[in-house]
Amino acid sequence: MIDLDLGASIPPHTAHAVSVSLPTWKSNIGYEEGEDWVVGRMVTGYPRFFIHRSIQAFIADILDSLGRKDSKAFLFPTRQIADRCVSFVKTHAPPAAFSSLSTAHLVLDTTQPTSGALAALSPAISAVLCSQEAFPFVKQYWQHTGDGVSSRRAEFCHNLFKDGLLRLDEEGSVRTTQNVPTSPKPCRGPKRYQRPSSVEATKAAQSPKPAPDGDAGLPDLHETSRFLEERYGRNLDVSFVHPAKSAIKRRIAGALRGVSELTTAPPPEHEMESNSRGIPNLKEEDVYLFPCGMSAIFNSHRALLSARGSMKSVNFGFPYVDTFKVLEKFGPGAVFYGHGSEEDLDDLEKRLQGGDRFLALFCEFPGNPLLTCPNLVRIRQLADKYDFAVVVDETIGTFANVNVLPFADIVASSLTKIFSGDCNVMGGSAIFNPNSRYYSALKEWAEAGADGAGYEDTYWPEDVMFMERNSRDFASRIDRINTNAEAICDVLRTCPIVKTIFYPKYNTSRANYEACQLPGGGYGGLLSVVFHRPEQAVVFYDVVETAKGPSLGTNFTLTSPYVLLAHYQELDWAEGFGVDRNLIRISVGLEETDHLVTIMRNALETAAK
Repeated sequence: MIDLDLGASIPPHTAHAVSVSLPTWKSNIGYEEGEDWVVGRMVTGYPRFFIHRSIQAFIADILDSLGRKDSKAFLFPTRQIADRCVSFVKTHAPPAAFSSLSTAHLVLDTTQPTSGALAALSPAISAVLCSQEAFPFVKQYWQHTGDGVSSRRAEFCHNLFKDGLLRLDEEGSVRTTQNVPTSPKPCRGPKRYQRPSSVEATKAAQSPKPAPDGDAGLPDLHETSRFLEERYGRNLDVSFVHPAKSAIKRRIAGALRGVSELTTAPPPEHEMESNSRGIPNLKEEDVYLFPCGMSAIFNSHRALLSARGSMKSVNFGFPYVDTFKVLEKFGPGAVFYGHGSEEDLDDLEKRLQGGDRFLALFCEFPGNPLLTCPNLVRIRQLADKYDFAVVVDETIGTFANVNVLPFADIVASSLTKIFSGDCNVMGGSAIFNPNSRYYSALKEWAEAGADGAGYEDTYWPEDVMFMERNSRDFASRIDRINTNAEAICDVLRTCPIVKTIFYPKYNTSRANYEACQLPGGGYGGLLSVVFHRPEQAVVFYDVVETAKGPSLGTNFTLTSPYVLLAHYQELDWAEGFGVDRNLIRISVGLEETDHLVTIMRNALETAAK
């Protein structure tokens, strides 16, 4: 892992890797500046900031088939999401930029004899086509919301498209060009899946879609899995997709399930009564899955706007970059409290006493990258008194260390991080607290479905299967990571060139963390360090023998000059909230503790010289 070349995937040789190697301080700056010596060598990148090569290839073929080679495009999993993107662009872009906007929807060709075997996956792609002028605005929607297609979905659907099994939905497409050709000539696939009569083809076309809450109505799952394996080289048994989702949801709820329990039969509901969340009436259907963590946050915001009406929100604490963008751009705006301190809460309380009302307060627990924790006890008291929702992003704390659900109306998380650990699949979740005063309205939004602008389950089945496998040992990994992180902190705290360590155990907000800490829970696997001199940070980063790139929560230690990557265009603004531009963030992995300590000491010694 430590010898990765610039631009290599992290993990190495992983087609759907979440991180990318930026091994020197200079290469991080080069990436932010868009310099070709960096960007040109990147085989992948963080999925909401880098358009995966498989997605780029699919876009090129779609544009070619539509006669729009000079256009740009982004891919989304449903037409409803694509339409929201178009609405966003029309709201934020100048008229000259969105005049060329159009959408194209690719759907399964049900006249093909193999379509019945594919129906269980519900493969579909919606493209938003735009000009170069509109491209930055479409990209904003794609990045902020996290609702773009995953690389696995794109890769799979691209193969269907090339085989003629995905076709342009003429009726549902809005286009600005005339005489647009449809998808390439259909390929009927292997002979074993061809049926000679039109009657049989009609039957395949009428195969029912899967029921939302189980496997009832699925086509022949054995044939589906065999078809996927033989035709597309996929290790994807679709009969286990729904049980895999169930297992993931129960792990998120703190009612862990082992692999031995992963069967097609639904687990007993009473199993949910005992969970680490401390909410006996929590049900599996209160946990919602999303294609990534930002999608979970964005859709939580959408749900609250639907449930409570259009009001400003509060962003409390220094935020992950896109969370604040969502609150700013998708609704009436937000009030920003960048320190997340008691003084900020005092000011918020004065606003509330003066008559200000808010939709929700969004916060992270702990925050990224300063690892400070808001006072959730006091926030909950204010929310109950002044009627606003509380949304807590627990990605960094993880439910194995802390329990924030009793203080929140919605708990969001990025499953991409430590829940997965393997850095090869994206995912997100949101829990609706059944004891929330807004619970009924939130559930009404969710049950409205896509046509009612409610919840859409767009989590691609292949990604589900990878996430389920990766997360089976989630709880056991946390203890090791907690131990390693504290050991690294001990080394850094005694080093004379280190100015500040940010870690929940040593921050001034430690009491707020411990108010939510579970018995036996640790302080997490993320820490940040600031050196006395900028050049010490540069040397430390360049020589530390860990993987170096974006993301966190990996099973291996991953180091990043986080502020450079997340806030390169606003470094002065970040420093106004105590976030040093030369801060280095370390996401601690599962390596042997002594080995990690040696790595850190060696890098510190070199930086000290």
